[in-house]
Amino acid sequence: MTTTGPATITQAEKGRIFRALHERNGAFIIPNPWDLGTARLLEHLGFEALATTSMGYAFSLGRRDNTLGCQETMTYASAIASATSLPVSADLENGFGDAPEVVAETIRLAAAAGVVGGSIEDATGRPDHPIYEIEHATERVRAAVATARALPFSFTVTARAENYLHGRPDLRDTIKRLRAYQEAGADVLYAPGLAAKDDIAAVVRSVDRPVNALMGLQGVQLSLAELSAIGVRRVSVGSALYRTALGAFLRAAREMRQDGTFAFAAEAVSPKEMSAIFTR
Repeated sequence: MTTTGPATITQAEKGRIFRALHERNGAFIIPNPWDLGTARLLEHLGFEALATTSMGYAFSLGRRDNTLGCQETMTYASAIASATSLPVSADLENGFGDAPEVVAETIRLAAAAGVVGGSIEDATGRPDHPIYEIEHATERVRAAVATARALPFSFTVTARAENYLHGRPDLRDTIKRLRAYQEAGADVLYAPGLAAKDDIAAVVRSVDRPVNALMGLQGVQLSLAELSAIGVRRVSVGSALYRTALGAFLRAAREMRQDGTFAFAAEAVSPKEMSAIFTR
């Protein structure tokens, strides 16, 4: 167990630590807290880095995914970064604008918020045209990287190919995009939604940058050891932790409402345990 408390190391140190995690043999897990309490709990449990979750945070506010604005996202990212001594990477969605210049400004704002990494999607947010053309998407990654390189500390840029989350299960195009983002300078490559071990392995073999894999999706049961064996370097879970907590909440609430019973409390964490963690 690690001691939980406010950040005690510099942003530059966090940046170096985060970059070094991707250079080790084997994969590390980067879980996704949705508030200060869950960030501190994850640090207490011994995780080495954290990532924000736009979906989990939006749901915690009673809103749909992809409805957070840039300022809301930066406030959330800053809160998580200041709650822990761990490196934090921010889910920056599509950079909150189409133009490369907007993406570049989003990276600058994220760095100012205290995080040491961020991911940029190639999803447009428009149902009629969900994915940017590859040339434009690549220019957006290039702008993000240029801004990151100009910072006075190491900022890790993750480029995301969103095909599989938007009804386009095209592995060939996904790999083509990730290669283009690699050439644009991205530090980490990420294709969320890939469920098959062979597909994830094909992505890893096709690029020479660290690959992030998303677990916690229904029907995807690969272990950390299996992912490490095929060359994945980083594993995130997106909104899965929040959705797991929400599932327990809904089951408890339905039990009370429908059955008038309270058996759910047998699974609840004790106040004494939580108080002991949060007073350290």
